[in-house]
Amino acid sequence: MGNKVGNKVIEVKDLHVEIPMDEGMLTPVRGLSFSIEEGEVLGLVGESGCGKSLTSKAILGINDKKCLSSGEILFMREGQVQDLLKLKYGSEEIRKIRGKHASMIFQEPMVAFHPMYTVGAQINECTLLHITKDKRKAKEISLDMMKRVGIANADKRYDQYPFEFSGGMLQRALIAMALVCRPGLLIADEPTTALDVTIQAQILDLMKQLQAEFKMAILFITHDLGIVARMCDRVGVMYLGKIIESAPVREIYKNPRHPYTQGLLASVHKVGTHSREKLFSIEGTVPLALNVPKQCGFFERCKQRIAGLCDCAEPESRDLGNGHQVSCFIYEKEARHD
Repeated sequence: MGNKVGNKVIEVKDLHVEIPMDEGMLTPVRGLSFSIEEGEVLGLVGESGCGKSLTSKAILGINDKKCLSSGEILFMREGQVQDLLKLKYGSEEIRKIRGKHASMIFQEPMVAFHPMYTVGAQINECTLLHITKDKRKAKEISLDMMKRVGIANADKRYDQYPFEFSGGMLQRALIAMALVCRPGLLIADEPTTALDVTIQAQILDLMKQLQAEFKMAILFITHDLGIVARMCDRVGVMYLGKIIESAPVREIYKNPRHPYTQGLLASVHKVGTHSREKLFSIEGTVPLALNVPKQCGFFERCKQRIAGLCDCAEPESRDLGNGHQVSCFIYEKEARHD
């Protein structure tokens, strides 16, 4: 335990996640840094394979044992700061934090729930572990949270199995399970991907309502820029295991600076666009994070690359003011001519 630090709920510093392979070292997360304050929603955006989910699992200590994590994950718990990476894998201490102080909503609710146990029993497992050993009281708390997330006939639903729930209703149950202990940090990993648009909107509205009520910090992981605009206060754009641009959400939509962010926003269908008009796409794919060379990770796909610079070193994060940071040599080059 350390000293109290502001009202930050979590601060990730220089996080690396490495996986030893026969071909070399896979580094899906490479020097990631960010913080989230109480009541704030930070969106992590990027293509599949950029390291978003491994980052969230590193926070909760649920990555596979073969994943080697380094750096610092400073987490505020009961007025004190603790480095989660210093806790032993699977230890009693990390289990006390997971579910009670920091919890997660997963992508696929059908996979997150065990098919052989009732939904109520699985929500109640968290309540019994972290809040009370009194079974009657625990059930009351679990039922109350099921009602809060909008599960109709919660008393009946409590004793039903996951297959008896629709996708949207099961996602609500998953949110109830994540929030039953009122954690300080909620990690939402693509929580609406498997749902249709109408249900998706309902779930997002529900999350915003509960977040305001509980004053949680939320790490919202998604590839959907529309959801980011709706849900987040700040956004970090990830590419090849790093945040390459971060800013308040309005600023990044109004003034994207990194060529990758510009490409992402240009590829979104906008109101008023002609149906036959071809959408912009970024050429190529995210490279495999295996034996990554010392150069800008976006070099091969970038239309604005500077030969002899972008392919020779990795750009450092540069502060552009108004909470806007970007890792790109274009702006370092501009700075040299100021």
